[in-house]
Amino acid sequence: MASSVKNYSATLLLVLITGLIGGHRFYAGKVGTGILFLFTGGLLGIGWVVDIFTVVFGNFTDKAGHFIRPKRKEND
Repeated sequence: MASSVKNYSATLLLVLITGLIGGHRFYAGKVGTGILFLFTGGLLGIGWVVDIFTVVFGNFTDKAGHFIRPKRKEND
């Protein structure tokens, strides 16, 4: 599967700092669930905690379904 053009570090910071209001979901292009997080406080905090683990383990996707993962260093 193709890698997302979204930055992993930015996504990780957003989920930690603005996760309860869905900032990371807006950044990933998931506006519908971003609005849901905004009005429900990250689905009462449960969705936020799940998303933290999802982002940390590299399983969070953007709107197109591409994984937002850290870039791998290529060996020369």
